[in-house]
Amino acid sequence: MSASSLPLPQGKSVSLKQFVSRHINEIGLLVVIAILYLVFSLNAPGFISLNNQMNVLRDAATIGIAAWAMTLIIISGEIDVSVGPMVAFVSVCLAFLLQFEVPLAIACLLVLLLGALMGTLAGVLRGVFNVPSFVATLGLWSALRGMGLFMTNALPVPIDENEVLDWLGGQFLGVPVSALIMMVLFALFVFISRKTAFGRSVFAVGGNATAAQLCGINVRRVRILIFTLSGLLAAVTGILLAARLGSGNAGAANGLEFDVIAAVVVGGTALSGGRGSLFGTLLGVLVITLIGNGLVLLGINSFFQQVV
Repeated sequence: MSASSLPLPQGKSVSLKQFVSRHINEIGLLVVIAILYLVFSLNAPGFISLNNQMNVLRDAATIGIAAWAMTLIIISGEIDVSVGPMVAFVSVCLAFLLQFEVPLAIACLLVLLLGALMGTLAGVLRGVFNVPSFVATLGLWSALRGMGLFMTNALPVPIDENEVLDWLGGQFLGVPVSALIMMVLFALFVFISRKTAFGRSVFAVGGNATAAQLCGINVRRVRILIFTLSGLLAAVTGILLAARLGSGNAGAANGLEFDVIAAVVVGGTALSGGRGSLFGTLLGVLVITLIGNGLVLLGINSFFQQVV
């Protein structure tokens, strides 16, 4: 028997082709990330410095934490455009609670509950009243943005010095705490999406909601839960943003929802639903963050950055 007819190498070749075809998007994103590092390292002063890489991780956490829940939402065939104002509104509420001398632990629990309730409201509008998710969350976007600006007169709400918030906005073993939290939540959501009945239900609903309903999946409950998770993670992001800025700001996180959605879509999640991966979203978050960071260091006009 000739060497070319042995089945083992052929099997390996087929397996490699299957692996590449299944992960072509992730492989492409890794190549893009490598190119971005090469281009910005050569042209953007200070890009490759350790301090700037920590800034990249902090910025990635702001996008990434919200992006984990957004991935499930888009896989299910829905969309959430209320993330940015929800993050900002939570930061404002946290700042006011701390000004009223509410203990930090209780204040954080209250704003986490607030975020979950706002997400649940969007989920109920979609799941119970069949309001399109874009319309439901756009209404929430407008309401939260307006309420935040009204409560603060468009001014930052300062937060007094606090050791825990300083730690949340700082570093642990040289790594931003927000980035560590992002990765812990990433691992949790990977487990949820791959190993739980709820995660499988999200994919089923996104693939064909009618068929999923006929198979016994409670489509209404799935839709409500994914928006609740989105609100909860937006609240987590709001707390970390307030810790980083040292204030609550209704104008903060402006346009964050578009960065989050872009990261998810760039990561390979189909807007039509039924397909996507959190690892792809992680790479998408890095791509979006690196582009933004590199453009700032290159001195590109902030308005033109939005074009890019």
